[in-house]
Amino acid sequence: MKFMKLGSRPDTFYTAEAVRCVSSEVSSDLIIQVKGSRYLLHKFPLLSKCLRLQQLCSESSETSQHPIVQLPDFPGGIEAFELCAKFCYGITITLSAYNIVAARCAAEYLQMIEDVEKGNLIYKLEVFFNSCILNGWRDSIVCLQTTKAFPLWSEDLGITSRCIEAIASRVLTHPSKVSLSHSHSRRVRDDISCDGGEIQRHRPTTSGWWAEDMAELGIDLYWRTMIAIKSAGKMPSSLIGEALQVYASRWLPNISRERNGHKQVESDSDSDSGNEVTSKHRLLLESIVSLLPAEKGAVSCSFLLKLLKAANILGASSSSKMELARRVGFQLEEARVSDLLIPSLSYSSDTLYDVDIVLSILEQFMLQGQSPPTSPPRSKLEFERRRSRSAENIDFEFQESRRSSSASHSSKLKVAKLVDGYLQEIARDVNLPLSKFIAIAETIPDFSRLVHDDLYRAIDIYLKAHPDLNKSERKRLCRILDCKKLSVEACMHAAQNEKLPLRVVVQVLFFEQARAAMAGGKVTDLPNNIKALLAAHGIDPSRPAAPLSTTTSVQAEDQWSVSGLKSPKSKLSTLRMKLDEDDLDDIDINPDGIARRSKFKAFCALPSRPKKMFSKLLSINRNTNEKN
Repeated sequence: MKFMKLGSRPDTFYTAEAVRCVSSEVSSDLIIQVKGSRYLLHKFPLLSKCLRLQQLCSESSETSQHPIVQLPDFPGGIEAFELCAKFCYGITITLSAYNIVAARCAAEYLQMIEDVEKGNLIYKLEVFFNSCILNGWRDSIVCLQTTKAFPLWSEDLGITSRCIEAIASRVLTHPSKVSLSHSHSRRVRDDISCDGGEIQRHRPTTSGWWAEDMAELGIDLYWRTMIAIKSAGKMPSSLIGEALQVYASRWLPNISRERNGHKQVESDSDSDSGNEVTSKHRLLLESIVSLLPAEKGAVSCSFLLKLLKAANILGASSSSKMELARRVGFQLEEARVSDLLIPSLSYSSDTLYDVDIVLSILEQFMLQGQSPPTSPPRSKLEFERRRSRSAENIDFEFQESRRSSSASHSSKLKVAKLVDGYLQEIARDVNLPLSKFIAIAETIPDFSRLVHDDLYRAIDIYLKAHPDLNKSERKRLCRILDCKKLSVEACMHAAQNEKLPLRVVVQVLFFEQARAAMAGGKVTDLPNNIKALLAAHGIDPSRPAAPLSTTTSVQAEDQWSVSGLKSPKSKLSTLRMKLDEDDLDDIDINPDGIARRSKFKAFCALPSRPKKMFSKLLSINRNTNEKN
């Protein structure tokens, strides 16, 4: 770190009876009061360099032999005043990035300008500041930090803005061209004279070398510095994102751990201090959100979701939450289930997790997949010009469009697995409304779920956690399930699941018996009308059943027990038990209030020939098991 020494005389200041004096043969003739401390000094050395002291002494009583000058609002306190006083006496003082701001504010207060005396303190401080402090990376960081103690003075004197400009210019310079001392975060001091040669220490030429040092700044100064860096337009958005992650990890540690706990009640003694800390963290988080680069992928989806979780806990503004939700939606395929488990601290909801914000994220994700609006018709000249392009360019654009479409489709497949895993976690919440569970499940298009095993597992967990659901609610819940997309193991579990509605069990048994007959080599024994019925439901006899998905971990009580499920008696007993439930829900009510006949009732009302077909289908599997 660079420093400057002024003066050559030894320090002769001493304290006597709580009064600071100067050892001299001449008696003191000036008393200065600085924030409770009294100084017995001499007029000549001080008044010859300080215009303000000249004015104050002239205003005091001329008859008084020892005028008392009051300086109650002196910037920098007694330390800064003594620096200026020692300079007036010619006593050696040492200036560095740690005290130059205080000295500069004090000199400005005392008006130690060139009009009073050539080579006065303000001039010397400005030369040192511009030539040494602003040209050093660590010195600029330290100097900018010290401006927090004198915000108004530093702004008026241009110290803050000049430090920010110097830091931004260093960040935008290639690391190999920047002379750096040891990392500021390591607090290693290198005392190097300003007019002497600085020992150059080059930090490794990593792209984000500046992020850790800048993380020491307060949020207000950090925000202004980052704005200066971003406005230059030379810094890649990924590096800005990395710097913001470093800063957030430095100033937002374990927010979820410290303040987690739903609607926790704080004591009156801790409420004021807790609210103050929360307000600071909230301001910090909202400032970080405002600095996020606009480009997709500049920061990780996990980092965005951590910010969103902290925003929920700290009670950040709704605009900040929606901005984070929008950004998460653009790269949701990178998220994990644990990242989406955002605690709900709303007093209007008793749910464990904030489902509404996840719904907003999913809506943003689906919006980005929509095709752009149709372009207006092109003119004939433009059409001819487009036709004149080479076949290679047309083929390249075609391949690019296919690649983009494939990437969008693959991201939807990933998000579908993510949503099903998320549903399994929130399904255990006894306070989760059925409407929100269904809303989350229906945000993903049907083609994104190749297999419905994870969705069925989530439904099964929800039914276990909500045993009080009536039959209409259970039917409404199971409408989101496609039995044709269940694996064999899932079908065997669903066939004896007593919590499922009857129509679901019938569908599962139908498709499972058909697949079992096909797998047993009895496809040729099926009548043509049954084959046609299977084909109408999209079942390909030549296609093997999809394997069971294992995208998420499931608790032991939610594991599927398949022992004994291969026995047709267990399936038939489940079916008989289902048939014993009142009158099989003869009438369903549409959301618009119009009554319609139950699908199962319509199935039962089929002519005798289709009924015999279904009975034959059940008997085929029964004969197969008896032979085995």
